[in-house]
Amino acid sequence: MVGSQRELTTGGSGVLPGFKDVPRVVWLLAAGVFVNAVVSFTFVFVFLYLTGPRGLDPARAGVVIGIGGLGLVAGNFTGGWFGDRFGHRRVLLVASLVGGLVLASFPLLATSLLYAALPLAQYASGVIRAANSALVAVTVPEGARRQAFAVVRCVSNGGFTLGPPLGALVATAFSYDWLFVADGVGTLFFACWTARVVPARGAEKQAAARDGGPGRGLLAELRARPALLAVLGAILVTDVVYRQQYGVFPLFLADHGLDPRAFGLVIALNGGVVLLLELPAAVVLRERPALAVIGTGLVLVGAGYGALLLGAGIGSAVTMMILISLGEILYKTTATAYVADQSPEHAVGRFQSLYAGISVCGVVLGPPLGGTVYSAAPGLLWPLCAVLAASAGAAVLWTHRRAGGRPPRHAVRPAHETGSRPRAVAG
Repeated sequence: MVGSQRELTTGGSGVLPGFKDVPRVVWLLAAGVFVNAVVSFTFVFVFLYLTGPRGLDPARAGVVIGIGGLGLVAGNFTGGWFGDRFGHRRVLLVASLVGGLVLASFPLLATSLLYAALPLAQYASGVIRAANSALVAVTVPEGARRQAFAVVRCVSNGGFTLGPPLGALVATAFSYDWLFVADGVGTLFFACWTARVVPARGAEKQAAARDGGPGRGLLAELRARPALLAVLGAILVTDVVYRQQYGVFPLFLADHGLDPRAFGLVIALNGGVVLLLELPAAVVLRERPALAVIGTGLVLVGAGYGALLLGAGIGSAVTMMILISLGEILYKTTATAYVADQSPEHAVGRFQSLYAGISVCGVVLGPPLGGTVYSAAPGLLWPLCAVLAASAGAAVLWTHRRAGGRPPRHAVRPAHETGSRPRAVAG
């Protein structure tokens, strides 16, 4: 069956209340994101894989994973740049094909080649993330971007929630090698699905126009948007703090007599709260000023780490995770949409890539910084985290008040890459 143009570009009558302005193509893209996220479980088991079947000692395994983390950050920083030049859909397809083939080939590679293969796969993953965000940004009109990014984030989190237990079953029933094969096949499926559901018309023409079209350089565009610079700086600080929940936090619980099941409980709670509340929050807050929502979310992340000052019991850990989850719901989706709304038309991808890279810097910076502070002064880490995140949020709220609650708009026209009139998609 071939759907009508209206069915492609609007949510239709069957969508959730408050999401009617999210184009159908975003829902289709989100379906592919969900499937890919379900089988993207290798990141959870890669350390066990390297120290188990591959026989690396923990130090060497850590080096491989660390280099892979650098690849992920680099991919996020550069994916949008490639998209602005060659087209976001095209870049997403190429990165998905490369990443899928590399992951699926892991069982066939010599251990020494993993030092290059894992960073390459992670780099492709980062490019996919940035290109996917840019695709959503150029497809969705201003006013519906928060809901659109919330949809994509929600289904992605849902997939990542289902993935680890499924991956554990695959690893125990078969072998770790099948995890990488499944992840690679899922990434290749995502490439095929995206090629099918995202229209290509106009992509090459628009990419060429952007190459030769008018527009200031990235630094000049950023200097013209001081509020955006404040948001990016606050996100950088907060992401380093945010990532401590995956690094030092489980060690902190273990040092205070709580076994790994307690950590599993609070991490599962994070996924549950996000899945339950992210979409309703996007609808309820869609008319609220973006900077106010972002700033409040960052303050809640700080409050979450502040809850650990009450003690190291399960109650304070649960309180911490609920507050961090609420903060994540407020700031992550809203900040992604805010960057899209502030992007000039010729640099949508570069702005999304800049945000994407900054928003994962904590993956690389968080563990060594947090571990160093915790080793030197265990009682200092959580107060420091609370102050840093809360201060970052306060800076964004101050920027909002300074702008009088009405920040300057630099909106991007929707669908400049996929075409203002997307073609019908075979269903």
